[in-house]
Amino acid sequence: MNDNHQNIVEEKTPVWVAIPAKIISYLFHPLFIPTYFFIFLVYQFPYEFSDITLWKLKLKIFSVFWMTAFFPAFAVFLLWRLKLSESIYLRTQKERIIPYFVTMFFYWWMYYLSKNQTDQPAVLKFFYFGIFWSSIIGVIINNFIKISLHTIAAGSALVAIILCSFYYQTNLGLAISTAVILTGIVATARLFVSNHTTLEIYTGLGLGVFCQLVGYWICM
Repeated sequence: MNDNHQNIVEEKTPVWVAIPAKIISYLFHPLFIPTYFFIFLVYQFPYEFSDITLWKLKLKIFSVFWMTAFFPAFAVFLLWRLKLSESIYLRTQKERIIPYFVTMFFYWWMYYLSKNQTDQPAVLKFFYFGIFWSSIIGVIINNFIKISLHTIAAGSALVAIILCSFYYQTNLGLAISTAVILTGIVATARLFVSNHTTLEIYTGLGLGVFCQLVGYWICM
C-alpha cells in the first residue's frame, strides 16, 4: 500500500522537481543533522573549543557522526539484511519502530556525555535533550501517523540555532535566515518525493520545535 502510494507520488512529480527533491532529502537526512549542528558550533563559536587541539576537535566531529549517523544507519542496514524491513527507506510505520529506539539510545548517550564533558559548548545539552525527547514522542505518534523524520530534524536544528542566538547574546541573522529557508526547502522536498501528508510534515516540524524549546528551558 505505502510502496504503491510512493510510486504514485513519484510518477506525478516532474523529473526536474523530483531529482533535486531527492538530493535535498539525502543531504539533509535526519541522521546528518546533529553533525551539521556540531560543525555549525565549531565555526560560529570557535572559542568554545579553544581548550582542545585541532586533532581532538576533528575526533569530536567524527564521534558525533559515528554515534548519531553511522550506528543508526548501520542498524537500519542490518534490519533490512535480516529481512525485518522491506527496504532501507523505512516507508511504513512498522519498519520505523526499531530504528526509533536505536536512535533514541544514541541520542540519550550523547546527551549524557554533553552533561559530563566540559570541553564542548553547553548548548549541546539542550540540543541533545531535545532530539532525544523528539525521538521518544515521535515513536508514540508513529502509532497513529507516519510523522516526518526529516521535518523533526529540520525543526530541531532551526530552533537550536535561534536559541544559540539567545544564549550567546549574538546576532545570528544570516544563520537563522539560512536555516529557515533550508527548513522550508526540506519540508517541500518531502511533500514532493515521499508519501507524507501535510499533517505528517507539519507535525514533525512542530515536534522538533517544541522539544528544543523544552530542552532549553530544562537544561539551560
